[in-house]
Amino acid sequence: MREEMSCKEQDKTLAAVCGLYCEACSLYIATKEDPARLTALAKMFQLPEEEMRCYGCRSEKRGPYCTTCRMFVCAAERGIDFCGDCDEYPCDMLKAFQAERPHRAELWEDLERIRDVGYAQWMTEKREHYACPQCATLNSAYDLKCRKCGEEPGSAFTARNREAIEEAMQRSRK
Repeated sequence: MREEMSCKEQDKTLAAVCGLYCEACSLYIATKEDPARLTALAKMFQLPEEEMRCYGCRSEKRGPYCTTCRMFVCAAERGIDFCGDCDEYPCDMLKAFQAERPHRAELWEDLERIRDVGYAQWMTEKREHYACPQCATLNSAYDLKCRKCGEEPGSAFTARNREAIEEAMQRSRK
């Protein structure tokens, strides 16, 4: 029983307060298993690799964007685990955050699902949602093809949100 609890607590480290799934983050993937991706992201953001490393929303070492996350601070101040638990959900801050980038497209569904089934079950579902249908590798929201086997789409998430992802990627190249 004690081992099961520690596993669930570890899982919460990878469940962001806003409803994002950390294991499908490019920065998390780069930190945990893809040094070349970490180097590329560090160059893109013009930051040292060490500053780019991230081990999840609730970890001691978060990436540059996550260290300044206002929702993380807000949830802590309110004593809640997820934004969906807040009396003011969805607030203007969360609405603006959700609208900024395509990897946040499913936040409302995710926060509702966390509320309905709990974060541990939601985490299990998200792993499948971001896994390659061919080889089961977890891919980021921006991996249109699987980063291991090349299967397209890289996940159910990318299949569902491909157009918005492609548009965002084109804008970021300009």
